[in-house]
Amino acid sequence: MRDLVALDLALGPDLERAVREVADAGDAFCVLDRRLSPRARALELERLAPTHVLDAAGRRARREGRGVDDGVGLVMLTSGSSGTPKAAELSWAALEASARITQATLRDDAPPAWFPCLPACHIGGLAVVLRGVLSDATLVWGDPERPDTGPDLGASHVAVVRAQLARLDPARYRTVLLGGARPPHALADNVVTTWGMTETGSGVVYDRVALPGVELAVVDGELCVRSPTLFARYRDRARPTAVGPDGRDDWFPTGDAGRLDDGRLTVFGRLGYVINTGGEKVWPEDLEAVLARVAGVTDVAVTGLADDEWGERVVALVVAEARDLDGALRAAAEEAIGPWAKPKEIRYVTAIPRTTSGKVRRGDLAHVH
Repeated sequence: MRDLVALDLALGPDLERAVREVADAGDAFCVLDRRLSPRARALELERLAPTHVLDAAGRRARREGRGVDDGVGLVMLTSGSSGTPKAAELSWAALEASARITQATLRDDAPPAWFPCLPACHIGGLAVVLRGVLSDATLVWGDPERPDTGPDLGASHVAVVRAQLARLDPARYRTVLLGGARPPHALADNVVTTWGMTETGSGVVYDRVALPGVELAVVDGELCVRSPTLFARYRDRARPTAVGPDGRDDWFPTGDAGRLDDGRLTVFGRLGYVINTGGEKVWPEDLEAVLARVAGVTDVAVTGLADDEWGERVVALVVAEARDLDGALRAAAEEAIGPWAKPKEIRYVTAIPRTTSGKVRRGDLAHVH
């Protein structure tokens, strides 16, 4: 068994050095979310169960945690956008594969120089750091709240979520990776949309195409992945598997609904959140993309609630400049998808509950008013 060291460090050079030291020692690490309240921090530590905590002063405190098997490099909580976060264990080999594949895919005449600006307690942010630790990336450190300053410091690449994209000029970077929530309708040519999850070791699909070495399959409507970047197991249970089209049972069922067209992936959303209304299926993310284009809408989320007549009724939660958009919202839904997609209920709210990576917290929507 190896130690699991929780890094209580801000995103910056100290974090990079700490990850290098843990890697050199052959132990495993996790990165704590420093924005959490004391109560949420206690729950985070309970789920991760580290054996030690390393703080910014260099103090390494022992705690009553659980070690990991040899070869495990990272324990990370999933985003929790579709339920209680799970602690996933990823091997050093998987982390190295992710860094290597990404670097090779994005390399031009020189290795990418990354500006880290996403929280390292999530896989999208930590993967950037690991490209510098485990591959040949240069990490250009600056104020993570100012991703627009990266090019001035020498960065050529950046990974962001939608809210950050709105605060920078993509043209100043060679490549911008965009993850998290569904992307805007129009994107600059150098913005690459990504799909991935904690369990896949970060993004494994760029602009709808799997990265080299990553295999995709759709089994009974569910997207399944086989990849050298996959996690090993959850802290409390084995990794689930699915039988793929080749008859092998080493595919990972992602829980996302998808479709493959000549190798190009379309992800509809989490299978558990598809809305069945009057026998018709409505994918929340599809409808959200339509409603977000209605003039005056600044944010939107869609959910389904139990309904005696329809089975489920479509409910739209809308953040808008005015509260008289019902007609426009319903007309947009009918035109783009069909009459069954028209929201039966529209709630005007002040904010949509989202994770730090921009994903809608769908489990919380029913209680938002």
